[in-house]
Amino acid sequence: MEPRDATLDALWNQLWELEQLVHRGGDLELTGDVRNLLLRAAPTVALGEAEAMAALLSVEGAIELLGKIRARVREGSHRLGNALHRMYRLQEQGKLDEARQQMRDLLSVEVVPLYREIAEGELEKMEGAS
Repeated sequence: MEPRDATLDALWNQLWELEQLVHRGGDLELTGDVRNLLLRAAPTVALGEAEAMAALLSVEGAIELLGKIRARVREGSHRLGNALHRMYRLQEQGKLDEARQQMRDLLSVEVVPLYREIAEGELEKMEGAS
């Protein structure tokens, strides 16, 4: 695992913990640390700084931002995992064009930069194997 991925995993894990606190009925306090966490996390899921800053004007907005970030991570992860599974299965069957299409289809909807990078890397590997 690359150090950048480890850093991102740590950031996303902190968000998961914060989300769990909110779901258990805990109060979200807009401390400097919480604001900083959400501001650092927003671009990792392709949310702009202006949108994040506006959300951090209230606790309700921060909770909504947290939910949006976590949803993008969760949904993108599922999309990527499913697309990779289909791609590998198609590769094993020798259907390389269809396998490539799985990554192209993912890239047509995915916004999370890390997940896009993974899909682009898989496409590059398949292009090199042709």
